[in-house]
Amino acid sequence: MTTESNQARRDFLKASGLLTGSALLGSLPFQTKAAGNPGYHFSVNDTIKVALIGCGGRGTGAAQQALNTKQNVKIVALADAFRDRLDDAYKALTERGLKAADGSPKVDIPEDHKFVGFDAYKQAMALADVVILATPPGFRPSHFEEAVRQNKQVFMEKPVATDAPGVRRVLAAAEEAKRKKLNVVVGLQRRYQPSYREMIKRIHDGALGDIVGGQVYWVSGGVWQKPRKPGQSEMDYQMRNWYYFNWLCGDHINEQHVHNIDVANWVKNSYPVSCQGTGGRQVRTGKDYGEIFDHHIVDFVYADGTTINSQCRHYEGTYSRVDEMFLGTKGKVEGMEKKTSALLGYNGQPIYSHNAKNDGNPYQIEHDELFDAIAKGQYKFADAERVAKSTMTAIMGRMATYSGKVVKWDEALNSQIDLFPDKLAWDAMPKSVPDANGLYPIAVPGKTVTV
Repeated sequence: MTTESNQARRDFLKASGLLTGSALLGSLPFQTKAAGNPGYHFSVNDTIKVALIGCGGRGTGAAQQALNTKQNVKIVALADAFRDRLDDAYKALTERGLKAADGSPKVDIPEDHKFVGFDAYKQAMALADVVILATPPGFRPSHFEEAVRQNKQVFMEKPVATDAPGVRRVLAAAEEAKRKKLNVVVGLQRRYQPSYREMIKRIHDGALGDIVGGQVYWVSGGVWQKPRKPGQSEMDYQMRNWYYFNWLCGDHINEQHVHNIDVANWVKNSYPVSCQGTGGRQVRTGKDYGEIFDHHIVDFVYADGTTINSQCRHYEGTYSRVDEMFLGTKGKVEGMEKKTSALLGYNGQPIYSHNAKNDGNPYQIEHDELFDAIAKGQYKFADAERVAKSTMTAIMGRMATYSGKVVKWDEALNSQIDLFPDKLAWDAMPKSVPDANGLYPIAVPGKTVTV
């Protein structure tokens, strides 16, 4: 390897945050035709250091998927607001006893690399080359900003904000990440799922003609809830029950249904210009369910006049459906997540069929592709802007159901309503607090202002 090639690679690693202190990631290759460098094989002895920010179930799962890649990945730091969550993640990550090629543990986290508190993420990031951001979504804008500031490669979970100010922060940080050529993969895993990739590629190539309508669904029985403990502070309670508070979650149309909404935007290759909808609390009406609705029905209207209907709800014991359906001038598609799915002409004949029997796990694929690019010194992934706009689509839908108004994209994106607390501390109060009966303020269509 020439001296010039070594220097070019060092320049890339330094620029992208993969060179920390005086330690270079061994023979991590840098491939760029512009620089005239040849490609170098990745050595199994090279180490990619990862910090996990947010040690809940999804964060722990993402860290395990990073460890399952072909590269020599090591988890070197953990950060969470809660020590018990951090300890649970550490136990889960170490119980498999994974070893690197040199026999060293793939989870190497001494006590002084475990950080707890609202600012813990900054310390953990400083120790890593790659960060996994998996806290509740309300923290994503500030954590992503810091990751980009520290020049880190990023895997972050969806959604990426809970309000318009947060979306704008992510969009700005996404531009900076592009400028710095930092890879950013976001966990809307359908974008990495072979069946979706193959189907939507053909839709974009015109197999169904022009898309003129569609429906996207996440109707299911709901998620967990954690009872309030005696003496528990309001901040602690809301953080533990983050799914039910908008500053942390953004309602389930944002936290969960964003998957399907993103598929609609992907199929249309654009974002809605307006929406209107309805929603409320029909089943989950008690104080244990915070401030969010249990159902949302929204019509998203795109610039060409196409309307995509969106439905999400959390009702136990009812019909469940999690998928998407789209109608084109030549045919339709639905059930892209099924083992066998097809683009169908209106004569009933398949235009294209996909058998997903041997497809990989999309949750794993997104990490496989990210760490492969990092190991090769490639800049390939810039998911943040796209996911910020799909997050904004979901937030716009929430604005419509909460207000009962038609909401337009520009006014939604420019909203100044900031849901985040003025102060982060265990004795600080979030903006939404319960009344004397323990009930939280609930949006009332026709009265609630959302933009």
